[in-house]
Amino acid sequence: MSSTLTQKSIAANPQTALMRGAQVLCESLLLEGVDTVFGYPGGAVLHIYDELCRVKDQLRHVLCRHEQGAVHMAEGYAKATGKTGVVLVTSGPGATNAVTGIANAFLDSTPLVIISGQVPRHMIGSDAFQEADTTGITRPCTKYNYLVKDVGDLAEIIKEAFYIASTGRPGPVLIDIPKDVTADLSPFIYPETVDLPAYRPQMRGDQQQVGRAVEKITASRRPVLYVGGGVIHSNASEELFEFAEKLSLPITPTLMGLGCFPSGHPLSLGMLGMHGTYWANMAISEADLIIALGVRFDDRVTGALDKFAPQAQVVHIDIDPGSIHKNRRAQVPLVGDAKSVLQQMLDMLTDKTCSESQSRVAEWWKQIDEWKRFAPLTFEDSDRMIMPQRLVQELYRLTSGDAIIATDVGQHQMWLAQYYPFNGPRQSLTSGGLGTMGFGFPAALGAQIAFPDRQVIAFVGDGGFQMTSQELATAMQYKTDVKVVIMNNNYLGMVRQWQELFYDRAYSHVQMGWTPDFVKLAEAYGAVGLRATRPDQLRSVLERGLSTPGVVVMDILVSEEENVYPMVPAGAGLKDMVLG
Repeated sequence: MSSTLTQKSIAANPQTALMRGAQVLCESLLLEGVDTVFGYPGGAVLHIYDELCRVKDQLRHVLCRHEQGAVHMAEGYAKATGKTGVVLVTSGPGATNAVTGIANAFLDSTPLVIISGQVPRHMIGSDAFQEADTTGITRPCTKYNYLVKDVGDLAEIIKEAFYIASTGRPGPVLIDIPKDVTADLSPFIYPETVDLPAYRPQMRGDQQQVGRAVEKITASRRPVLYVGGGVIHSNASEELFEFAEKLSLPITPTLMGLGCFPSGHPLSLGMLGMHGTYWANMAISEADLIIALGVRFDDRVTGALDKFAPQAQVVHIDIDPGSIHKNRRAQVPLVGDAKSVLQQMLDMLTDKTCSESQSRVAEWWKQIDEWKRFAPLTFEDSDRMIMPQRLVQELYRLTSGDAIIATDVGQHQMWLAQYYPFNGPRQSLTSGGLGTMGFGFPAALGAQIAFPDRQVIAFVGDGGFQMTSQELATAMQYKTDVKVVIMNNNYLGMVRQWQELFYDRAYSHVQMGWTPDFVKLAEAYGAVGLRATRPDQLRSVLERGLSTPGVVVMDILVSEEENVYPMVPAGAGLKDMVLG
């Protein structure tokens, strides 16, 4: 029997396909179209790794240096491709090391299937070596999880896991497999369909509610389209672009929605929220109608909820019923997929309603333009030190806004959101809900492995990079072309900014007192290391780094105490922005 069965041969003679659980897993992954698995081996998954040797020409395994890095790589792969990322870890510490990445994927609605090893069934509950209650630990941060108790159930569980992870509001699904299950034999029949009566995501919106939404939108005088990651997950960018242009609607994306609408387009207001643009925050605050699309009214967007858009009615469109009414009550709740609902609304528009709507919002655009002129995004440049904003602007100039860029969390993340206009979806890969330092570099690796011919950049801080810098070994082993740009201010910058503004400059444990020489660190792994310390070096270092083949780490020393503005203080409303 060949090591890899086709779906056709299995269907023709399923009884001949008697195989151990580890092979059932690998064959199932292949039938799901999986081409890459990110993982780290251990005792409980040895049968699976043995089987991976047999299918290595069809199922690539990427050996990471830490399980958290493995999950972040799978997240970067999933965010960049729209496919479901796959992770393989062992029991106990292998699974617990993966939890941060799993929680990150859960909050950012990233489709993942995580396969974890478990001790043999008869040893579960005995405090066996490398045993942990993985399903119990991950239940709060997975969309669903399984403990496989019978090898005969494994194929069906895998089919269900991929369906659940990738449909509705996407998210991580974990399959915990005891070691003896991977050794047991079973006929292999892979199901063609999934039937889960309790889980049937609603794609199309209720037609009557869609009609109500269109009526409110076309009658509004001060509308704002507030769009998020749900637009990217549903691949709805084209429909969003057409809808906004037909009605001349101002658009403000969340951090997770960056790129779902071209950032440099005249209809784009830039990101809203805690570090959003002045005019986006003022527009949302003064709107009479908010069309919320694929968003959840996160606290980083709304500020104080009781002060958020007090004059606005809300049309809320989301595929997750649990997100609607959770933080802000909607006058028109609409459960459905963003792409499907946008197309339904487009089908209802006429030339007359579009023309009338454009005329109706003309005065609104004049007001928005006044806000833009009053408080544009500006910073004070310097000829003595590299300003972080100038670094981002130079990065944009050299990439023309076409790069895939993954970030960590902190000041650099916000400056990139403000000063790098993304041209399209799946270019901005970032950690939103959990705010995970160390996400950026492995996520960039995952994207680079998915798209070896694309320009992929990890734009990270000196603090976050040190959390997952060991993945430089992975980057080199798999001959990637990823570029790392470290915005090095020798601080945990965002925490320092808060301590400066709200704790009387009492800098408590935020200065990175002993930072490695990142150039030598890169060279130790066999990568190229470069450094810029002065403004006159910035352009040449970036040009050289981005054009040099292979892995390049660029250490860019920037102003240590520059702050991100605008900023909405904690507990304040969006109109209470500190401008600088």
